[in-house]
Amino acid sequence: MSKIQMTTPLVEMDGDEMTRILWQMIKDELLLPFIDLKTEYYDLGLEHRNETDDKVTVDSAEATKKYGVAVKCATITPNAARMTEYNLKEMWKSPNGTIRAILDGTVFRAPIVVKGIEPNVKSWKKPITIARHAYGDVYKNTEMRIPGAGKVELVYTAEDGTEERALVHTFNGPGVVQGQHNIDASIESFAHSCFKFALDTKQDLWFASKDTISKKYDHRFKDIFQEIFDKEYKDAFDKAGIEYFYTLIDDAVARVMKSEGGFIWACKNYDGDVMSDMISSAFGSLAMMTSVLVSPQGYYEYEAAHGTVQRHYYKHLKGEETSTNSVATIFAWTGALRKRGELDNIPELSAFADKLEQACIKTIEDGKMTKDLALITSIDNPTVLNSRDFIIEIRKTFESL
Repeated sequence: MSKIQMTTPLVEMDGDEMTRILWQMIKDELLLPFIDLKTEYYDLGLEHRNETDDKVTVDSAEATKKYGVAVKCATITPNAARMTEYNLKEMWKSPNGTIRAILDGTVFRAPIVVKGIEPNVKSWKKPITIARHAYGDVYKNTEMRIPGAGKVELVYTAEDGTEERALVHTFNGPGVVQGQHNIDASIESFAHSCFKFALDTKQDLWFASKDTISKKYDHRFKDIFQEIFDKEYKDAFDKAGIEYFYTLIDDAVARVMKSEGGFIWACKNYDGDVMSDMISSAFGSLAMMTSVLVSPQGYYEYEAAHGTVQRHYYKHLKGEETSTNSVATIFAWTGALRKRGELDNIPELSAFADKLEQACIKTIEDGKMTKDLALITSIDNPTVLNSRDFIIEIRKTFESL
């Protein structure tokens, strides 16, 4: 069988730990035998980010602007322990945060639903998509350790030199302080992306924050969403038979738990990070969650929503067998390949992506799965496969379709 030809490369962002191991397995078993795979490769492994002073992360994002579609492996965002473990020059920022800021996009995350993996929330019948703002807040924060008594202020200095000040806190002793920011232009892009995605998928859109407490910061998000909706999208939503509404995030949580699903829940950056993990875990597994960064300029970056699976990686290094779920990482590749096929008018590439996703789902529904799913499935006597054998089984299913 001749391989499917590509005309434009994908931007390939390699990652860390166990997901990096799975990344190569997926390419070797599921992609390279069937596709003349063209990628522009960037190593976002922590060691290489450290060697390049994180320039490689910026370069990968700029390449995504050039080629339009990227696929990214999970990466480490270092903490103090990682600083020592990897002998880092500094505590590098989240690569996802850096890429999101450069691409100015919104992250849409949705669970991969399969028969036999029942949601923990009994009322959920349809996937819930999290739309996560992809700029600012805690991911672009500035922090300071306060050594002792004194006051901390926010100071805005205008271009003409005039100042505006606000007292943050008067400290009587040691403490910590954190400064966050966002910009109207990014919030506007977030709103447009959410409204367009809701119309494309014919789903209701919720937006939730905490404007009753954050009367300027969060309220700005609320106001921008409402202004853009009323001005540009209300008629289209009415015609499509879908709705947009704002609610407090604590009220949203209560409503989500009693809903049937089938809607988009738009959240600020950190809220979206946490809630997407909650949604994916409640639907079955962190490894069963798709994630795509969509930019208003038409850039797409696909990734798994979970982390690097550190515990399994150290077992792997010891030569011990692991049973690591690779489905979300496979779906990152299929999402990118499908979009590449759409943009380059290569229908067989998009069809390949569809077929590979079907093979993943059928393999699980046939009772062959990794340990994380075997622990929660309603399928009788599932076959628990190790990391590599699961991928090989998906290939067998793919070739049988």
